[in-house]
Amino acid sequence: MNNSNEYSRKTKSIDEILKIIKAGSRIFIGSGAAEPQKLIRMLIDKGRQIADYETINLIELGTSPYAEAVMRGPFKQNAFFIGANVRDAVNEGRAEYTPIFMSELPALIRGGRPKIDVAFIQVAPPDNYGFCSLGVSVDVVKAGAEAATMVVAEVNKQMPRLLGDCFIHIKDIDYIVESDLPLLTWIPPKVDEVAERIGRNVARLVTDGATIQTGIGMIPNAILSFLHNKKDLGVHTEMFSDGIIDLVESGVINNRKKTIHNGKIIGTFCMGSQRLYDFVDDNPLIEFHPCDYTNDPFIIARNDKMISVNGAIQVDMTGQVCADSIGEYFYSGIGGQVDFVRGAARSKGGKPVIVMPSTAKEGTVSRIVPFLDQGAGVVTSRGDVHYIATEFGIVNLHGKNLRERALALISIAHPDFRDELLDYAKKRNLVHMDQMTMAIPGSVYPEQYEEARVFEGGKIFFRPVKPTDEAIQREFFYSLSDESLYFRFFNRIKSMPHEKVQPMVNIDFREEISIVGLLGEAGNEVMVAIGGFKVDPNDNVAEVAFVVRDDWQRHGIGSFLMRKLVEIAKERGLDGFKAEVLAQNRKMLDIFHKCGYPVMTRPEDGSYSIYIDFSKDERE
Repeated sequence: MNNSNEYSRKTKSIDEILKIIKAGSRIFIGSGAAEPQKLIRMLIDKGRQIADYETINLIELGTSPYAEAVMRGPFKQNAFFIGANVRDAVNEGRAEYTPIFMSELPALIRGGRPKIDVAFIQVAPPDNYGFCSLGVSVDVVKAGAEAATMVVAEVNKQMPRLLGDCFIHIKDIDYIVESDLPLLTWIPPKVDEVAERIGRNVARLVTDGATIQTGIGMIPNAILSFLHNKKDLGVHTEMFSDGIIDLVESGVINNRKKTIHNGKIIGTFCMGSQRLYDFVDDNPLIEFHPCDYTNDPFIIARNDKMISVNGAIQVDMTGQVCADSIGEYFYSGIGGQVDFVRGAARSKGGKPVIVMPSTAKEGTVSRIVPFLDQGAGVVTSRGDVHYIATEFGIVNLHGKNLRERALALISIAHPDFRDELLDYAKKRNLVHMDQMTMAIPGSVYPEQYEEARVFEGGKIFFRPVKPTDEAIQREFFYSLSDESLYFRFFNRIKSMPHEKVQPMVNIDFREEISIVGLLGEAGNEVMVAIGGFKVDPNDNVAEVAFVVRDDWQRHGIGSFLMRKLVEIAKERGLDGFKAEVLAQNRKMLDIFHKCGYPVMTRPEDGSYSIYIDFSKDERE
């Protein structure tokens, strides 16, 4: 029998399908934007004719009839991920939730746990060879169709034809219902200021040639918006939305540097606008695979420089990440977070990132907490966690001790909550009892002074000092030669304990400025320079000093720091700089004399007292 005849023979009306479904059937429902709308409408309108049926699904965008309060008949619902339309039903006991890693879900289904009697799926029309694409959702749908005793496919003329391991043949479909309906769309909310700041922070971790997984939503879209200056990015993800289209069309995402599936975007489902569905339709750039492949940590890890980005609801001060519940209230699911965290962590040059706003409930609740709420589930453990990003910065917890973790997380918490977090950390002995407060510097942190510059030898990122810089600042001082230490401190410093370093990194930016030069990526920086000034309120002049690591001297870093500090000082209305410089420190004297402003020097017992007057610019 040819494909055309078989297609015609299997095509049924909704009423005929309704009579075929037996009482007590467990019905698998296709996922996301590919949910079979006509078949679901059948359940809404006539589902009571099927006694005691159970439905199972991953996630849906449309109406979930079996979760509605009005549908309290003899049936059950089981979700593997909790979407908005079944959230109340799960928490009220009208529906079930099965927590599981997405990478393991297809094997569970194929193994008959749970046994599927009927699969309701939506597919694109068959090609000339009788193959129907599963379209915009492959995830667990392929496994559900393969495991089901009976497959009912809604063949939708408007379903995009995706390529990859995402086809089912007409001979494997038992019944067909035809439709011609627009796919369900999902439009993310407009990016707000918090998401934008998080996006900027995370984008710093994405290097040229990286492969990314970002998901969908406000924060992922914000991250993507800051990647337009990157080169040769690739995509290996669970899901994506419209945010990648512009990056593909501009050539930023070209997948040329991918170490697996070179030249291809790999995903398992997508949700978005009609523009997205037109973009993926029959596009050879894109391959969809079942989620036991896309989410397999070993497959993910084969992508060099893999960057995974996933959201969180809460993070406690030891690094435990809750992402599926608000206390005892189940909110979403495990999904693919752990799959991608572990995969990215094992990737060569990979970075797993957890993102979240620093607060919830309009700023009244901190998401960084002393301990997770009662009933909250740990999705990513403190042993798996790496990068955490909020709008106040990004930190890397991996390999850090509890004290370092607590300080790092407090530094990216909202300033309104840092004092109470620090108090708790002291009571629990997570930090030193003399740890200085982070509230003042955090609330006025001058983000505008952040700047990256390329010098001979590499790119250096300059930013104001942070309380979490204590360890790298100590390492910086120990890396300096005896001569550099002597020139900076006028004596031979042999030790730099916590008591000395802490005041250097916990500063009030209203009275002083300290700019550090860093090599490496956020959370793994090495300090190579530091410069700053402190205002003398008696004469509106600031005392300035800086030092550059010996192996980075004579690269122009000192001169750059000087110019930057002058700009900041003039912006703040200061009249000038003053400094004490040893007579032997010719390099520092040269920097001062080349700053572009009149320099007055007065010798004083082996050193020079220097005054730089901002009132007259020698460059004018």
